[in-house]
Amino acid sequence: MDRFVIRGGRRISGVHTPPGNKNAVLPMLAAALLTDEPLCLQNVPLIEDVHTMLAILDDLGVAVDLHGHTATLCARRVRKRRLPPALCRKARSTILFAGPLAARHGAATIFPPGGDIIGRRRLDTHFDGLRQLGIRVAGADVYRFSRQNLRGAEILLDEASVTATENIVMAAALAPGKTTLFNAACEPHVQDLCHLLCKMGAHIRGIGTNRLRIHGVERLHGARHRVAPDYIDAASFAAAAVLTGGRLILRDAHGCPFDVLGRQLAKLGLKWSAQGGQIDIPPAQTLRVRNDFGAAIPSIADGVWPAFPSDLMSVAIVLATQARGTVLFFEKLFESRMYFVDRLIEMGARIVQCDPHRVIVSGPSRLHGTHLAGPDIRAGMALILAALCAKGESVIDNAALIDRGYEHVDRELRRLGADIERLK
Repeated sequence: MDRFVIRGGRRISGVHTPPGNKNAVLPMLAAALLTDEPLCLQNVPLIEDVHTMLAILDDLGVAVDLHGHTATLCARRVRKRRLPPALCRKARSTILFAGPLAARHGAATIFPPGGDIIGRRRLDTHFDGLRQLGIRVAGADVYRFSRQNLRGAEILLDEASVTATENIVMAAALAPGKTTLFNAACEPHVQDLCHLLCKMGAHIRGIGTNRLRIHGVERLHGARHRVAPDYIDAASFAAAAVLTGGRLILRDAHGCPFDVLGRQLAKLGLKWSAQGGQIDIPPAQTLRVRNDFGAAIPSIADGVWPAFPSDLMSVAIVLATQARGTVLFFEKLFESRMYFVDRLIEMGARIVQCDPHRVIVSGPSRLHGTHLAGPDIRAGMALILAALCAKGESVIDNAALIDRGYEHVDRELRRLGADIERLK
């Protein structure tokens, strides 16, 4: 198992170009099953979850050509409808094959997906929505989907689930009639998927809102699409620069919604400027918690878009350890995401965990290096950030876990000035 060795105290400075959005490209890869014509995706991030999805497509019989950051897929000859169980266990995104496989190819057999252990991640919303489109769902240890009478429907999601919205929209694109999806997720990566489907011939209205209207078509065609940049990656590297006192320019960051992210990050004193698709993170920033009215302790809470994304909570907590003042973090979506703070406490952070969903951080704290292991992708990246600004050497196990969401993170950080190496 690979590990990272990091010696803190080096400034992260330079120019970073965020790769394609992880959470956008994974459903786009599954969308290749909706047509028998070639689908060309550009700006594909070279991360482990992408390689897992491509391996599954190849196993199903899809022609896969990955050249640099461009993937060309053609599902003209799909020979299987059963996903390999070992690959299903490697990523949460494998459930996204259910809608496209069942809608166009009649059936899908999917083993329970893996992914990060950040709390219960129910699939009921996927199943309920697909059933209402006329797809039969059966099984417990193995999920079996079969197309019965595919048709449009009015569907009210019991939660604004991102992957359930994506799964249902992909199936509805081929369902005869009109589908109205209420309480749909509207995150930027959901919007990007919808734009791709429209290029393929789907009729989707309401993109960017929580009510999507899909008019099913008989067939979809191929398309060429550039995946939008990953704003989680962009914000993570911006945090690395701020924590180490460096200046960072995020290049080709069109569509990175720092106007939304900044509402919460500004509470910690983080500053930036944006112009023409470029985001400038100035050097030597002094982080200071901005109190609420009446000198009240502020809180940073996540939620469904356009609230602060859960995937950035771990990063924001590390920033707070270096900010003067006290702030409450409220993780509403996942009951196990906060447990990684025990590692930060080992490094010297002053954090009180109130319950599984809330922690109080008082800073600034002088962090010191230690031996760590990240429990999930985002916590793993957060521990890297903590190690970059800590005194001494840190060892972070489970490097492969971080590779699932960040492209060559050690190589890129080293290019920007970090003292980091990967050990086999």
